[in-house]
Amino acid sequence: MPDAVNVSAIRKRLARTRVEFANHFGFSPDAVKAWEIGRRTPHRCVRIRLKIVEREPNAVRRALAR
Repeated sequence: MPDAVNVSAIRKRLARTRVEFANHFGFSPDAVKAWEIGRRTPHRCVRIRLKIVEREPNAVRRALAR
């Protein structure tokens, strides 16, 4: 399991604003901001999803599509 995830690096690599990143991948914009500035750490299951976003963002988009 990932101990730490660099949310800012993932988001920037995908060229998304915090709000866009949050909306595309099912996170709260406030949570994304808190993770990026170090105020909060993502829970274990969220770190796993973030690692999947990092490696296979389209898989997450497909899974979250209606």
